[in-house]
Amino acid sequence: MKVLLKGTTQDRTNEQAERPGHARPVPTRLPRVVIVGSGFGGLNAARALAGKGVNVLVLDRNNYHGFWPLLYQVATAGLEPESIAYPVRAIFRRYPNMHFHMAEVRAVDLDRRTVHTTSGAYTYDYLILAAGSANNYFGNPRIANHTFGLKDIDEAEHLRNHLLMAFEVAASEPDPTRRRELLTFAIVGGGPTGVETAGAFSELIRHVLSKDYPELDVTRSRIVLIEASDRLLAAFPDNLQHSARRQLERMGVEVRLTSPVQSVQDGLITFKDGSTLRASIVVWAAGVRASMLADSLGVPQGKQGRVRVLPTLNLPDHPEVFVIGDMAYLETYKGNQDYPMVAQVAIQQGKHAAHNILAHVQGRPLTPFKYFDMGTMATIGRRFALMDAFGVRLSGFLAWLGWLFIHIIYLIGFRNRVIVLTDWAVNYFTFDRGVRLITERVKRLVAPETPEAP
Repeated sequence: MKVLLKGTTQDRTNEQAERPGHARPVPTRLPRVVIVGSGFGGLNAARALAGKGVNVLVLDRNNYHGFWPLLYQVATAGLEPESIAYPVRAIFRRYPNMHFHMAEVRAVDLDRRTVHTTSGAYTYDYLILAAGSANNYFGNPRIANHTFGLKDIDEAEHLRNHLLMAFEVAASEPDPTRRRELLTFAIVGGGPTGVETAGAFSELIRHVLSKDYPELDVTRSRIVLIEASDRLLAAFPDNLQHSARRQLERMGVEVRLTSPVQSVQDGLITFKDGSTLRASIVVWAAGVRASMLADSLGVPQGKQGRVRVLPTLNLPDHPEVFVIGDMAYLETYKGNQDYPMVAQVAIQQGKHAAHNILAHVQGRPLTPFKYFDMGTMATIGRRFALMDAFGVRLSGFLAWLGWLFIHIIYLIGFRNRVIVLTDWAVNYFTFDRGVRLITERVKRLVAPETPEAP
């Protein structure tokens, strides 16, 4: 398939570009590629274009690339925030054709080939949308105001502060009922994020906070993992799902299946069957959807608000626009399934979109995306993980070693790899967590003293 593009931004006059309020192109005679997002997809697309015959501008509201699979460890005091993030400018500074602007994208004018941001507007010849995902509240956005998310570093630190503050308040709380509520923590969602977070909560409480707060009986604390369906980790085979549940229950996590949540307000979780649960912290890990930017494009969308793309990863009516990663909806996975919203898909799609752009610049046809499935992994505490890769299905210590290796390899920056590996070694041998800092003033804790719903 060969796509013909017309009217590149090279044809626009400098006089028009310099008028007040007009888009500000990066001065160059090379085709301009604008990449929205510096996550796994955007970063790998940019790397594939580095040093090639195009000029690349990366836009992101943060000045860093975050390794979000380890975000839950920041939230549970296992890792420093800066150890899982790396400055985007430091990644690109070796390449003269790479540029970065810290700005939040507000809208995209597909007809005028312009990206509107908080710092101005930018024109493009080619566009790669890699803005990632947002929490999915399934039509109930009010839940966002009463739960904790895990989508960025500030959210992870916010959760860590509240988790530690719950123990500080509980240590001086005379009312046993209130104290029990303060030491109850709920995680909604039985996917990898929810399962890994529940396991990390358990380890932090059992091995670390039990020593920090001798005046508290932490055996009375509760960690409740809530899942709407009848199984955890639906992407894994049945035997690994059962292994995961057994491991969580051995760690003291209460697993509550077939329990869809109807509402969350001030720490009171109401289930669709009418039952309730009160917790001081409710972590929402029940699913994700495409970035809200996808809704503003005015193009067809698939499940979870993702943008429908051709097998070549571009839009049917705007072939110069590529959508990748969590924003893209394409049904060529394992026959006719949509691709999972995981890092490996974003990485490979980012590289493929870049290769297709270079192919078009060089007059070659675009090729359809082909995914190399590297399998799925999840960890549940120390010495236990699940692995389903290349026909090998493992649970336990060997899978955990594989999980450690893969995550170290994919971290950006030698310093970050050393810090994370060192922190993990210290945590493993000392049963300690070194980042138990409350770094913000927590105005109030969830679970106020109001009567439970009947």
